[in-house]
Amino acid sequence: MRRIAVLTSGGDAPGMNAAIMAVAMAARHRGMELVGIKRGYDGALRKSARLEDDIINLDLDTILDIADQAGTFLRTARCPEFKDLPNQVRAANNLREMGIEGVVVIGGDGSYMGARALCRQGIPCIGIPGTIDNDLAYTEMTLGYDTASNSCMEDVRAIRATSRSHDRPHIVEVMGRHCGDLALRTAAASGAEICIVPEVPWSIQEVSDRLARQVDNGNPRATIVIAEGAWDSMAPYDWQKVLMENGVRCHADSVISTDYLAKVLKVKTKAEIRPTVCGYTQRGRTPTAYDRWFAFEAGTLAVKMLAHGLGNQVIGIKDGRVYYLPIDEALATKREFNLPLYEMINGISDH
Repeated sequence: MRRIAVLTSGGDAPGMNAAIMAVAMAARHRGMELVGIKRGYDGALRKSARLEDDIINLDLDTILDIADQAGTFLRTARCPEFKDLPNQVRAANNLREMGIEGVVVIGGDGSYMGARALCRQGIPCIGIPGTIDNDLAYTEMTLGYDTASNSCMEDVRAIRATSRSHDRPHIVEVMGRHCGDLALRTAAASGAEICIVPEVPWSIQEVSDRLARQVDNGNPRATIVIAEGAWDSMAPYDWQKVLMENGVRCHADSVISTDYLAKVLKVKTKAEIRPTVCGYTQRGRTPTAYDRWFAFEAGTLAVKMLAHGLGNQVIGIKDGRVYYLPIDEALATKREFNLPLYEMINGISDH
């Protein structure tokens, strides 16, 4: 191949820029031209009024200094239209018109589905798992997960310092819509006493009881780490009624949140619990050495694979080493939640 492209799709993740730079370095080494596709599959569909808003010619000198930057130099977007076959055909034809013979796709499972669709239209693609959620089961770690978990750990450590000073419990929300790995690792690394994740059913009463036991046992500064998607696994509970009966303003159609959960737990335990949502700070950090290493290995391998005519593959980590496998096989791999670690953090006995 003489001309390839790289795009980032879905949520941004620390290390995406490092992966782009690695692709550029490898492409230059092999004498390949590299094109950057802006805003993921939106750029492949040329949704902008001007071509330069969708496509950029990349060379190593242009992006040499971006590896340590957060976010993604190419921007990113989610493209629901790309699920439709006519748009997949249109994107593939656009790429062929530009002489692009292969694409490196950096993103999560939705990005991989788009890559698979392009492969079916004759455009070879190699996927690099860029997502802080760590929700791709075929790989031990996704690009950005290590940086995000370190970011959350530092935030929780800082919060625990002020919790100790005031003898107040705290509930901290981290990202993870359908995967609790980030919350689990953050809780384990920071010494949090309670962890709530989407994979395990839970109830407000159960969490209230756990927190009350912590306070009764002389720990009035316990920390609860909750994943943002854990509300889907919460047992039904009329928390609005509890708040309104105790003089806390709340509308009947309000949606449960970390702030409301803190108010409910305060009512039930009489502890001065405080909430914090880490939010997008988890995505905006400078990548750790681990994520920089993974980005370099994956970007270099992706270009090598395209140079040898390989496509419809994704790159991951297995037994601490970079490897690759077919996209279909990767997407079909089932996640195994680390239940023993969850039970250890929450002090759940196995007898």
